[in-house]
Amino acid sequence: MKTRFIGIDIGKAQLHLAHSESDDVTVLDHDAQGLQELLAYCKEARLVVAEASGGLEADVLEALHQARITVALINPKQARDFARALGRRAKTDPVDARMLARFSQRMRPCPQSPPEPAQIALKALLKRRRQLVTMRASEKCRLAQSRTEWTQSVRRHLAFLTEEIVELDRRIDDLVQHDPAVAARAALLQSVKGVGPVLAVTLLASLPELGTLSHKQVAALVGVAPYSNDSGQKKGKRAIAAGRAHVRSVLYMAALSACRCDSPLRPFYQRLLEAGKPPKVALTAAARKLLTWLNAIVRDQQLRLPHPV
Repeated sequence: MKTRFIGIDIGKAQLHLAHSESDDVTVLDHDAQGLQELLAYCKEARLVVAEASGGLEADVLEALHQARITVALINPKQARDFARALGRRAKTDPVDARMLARFSQRMRPCPQSPPEPAQIALKALLKRRRQLVTMRASEKCRLAQSRTEWTQSVRRHLAFLTEEIVELDRRIDDLVQHDPAVAARAALLQSVKGVGPVLAVTLLASLPELGTLSHKQVAALVGVAPYSNDSGQKKGKRAIAAGRAHVRSVLYMAALSACRCDSPLRPFYQRLLEAGKPPKVALTAAARKLLTWLNAIVRDQQLRLPHPV
């Protein structure tokens, strides 16, 4: 019977493993041999928990999924908050592994579903695209301030980055069109005004839960749900927090585009402004409304916007 709850602290060179039945920590190399030893260690696991580690966790998750071992990936902040709640302020790799094992046993986070191959490929391409867009934005700022002999160097680098982004866009489009199911979902999402290829692909790659959650759950997952800050007679200002930042940023820009054009979202945004809401608050609410629509559209597999807006 699978009884062990396991925590894995994932590093670039090493993997630290702990389980609920002991305080001992096993250290493995983060390589092909180490992954095989990891699978042997976890074969009797009821639930394995790991932290998101900036992409270092990708091969670990893939190996666990292929071995049909139940695994959950959590935000590092969740683990640190859990450790502080237990009065553990020290932070080392062995301590983190033990805390993740206890988190697995006590909190029982929702397991992660194995991603589809198309989703993995799209995530990799989108990650690289975000990196290039960030570099291009930095170079544009340098160009605006440059009055030296290096101006032409900046221009050449800008041109190179733009070509690379165009090439990535082409590869992303080819990948989407190659999979009929993905292409159909992308077309359904883009049928809403303001939703372009970048947002559609971002949702497909980084928000696979879209269409399977309630509107409140998906808003919290992306980080566009306002949280209360009240205590006694005090009524604090509500604010959004956490969530998937890169999805939220793309969604925000799509909502901005939709609010500027003749879209069903524009009256909602204008009504909030007329009610005295600050523009940024109104735009965040519009982004949440857009996400709610897209969630319903994917769930029902048909374009049906709620009315009235």
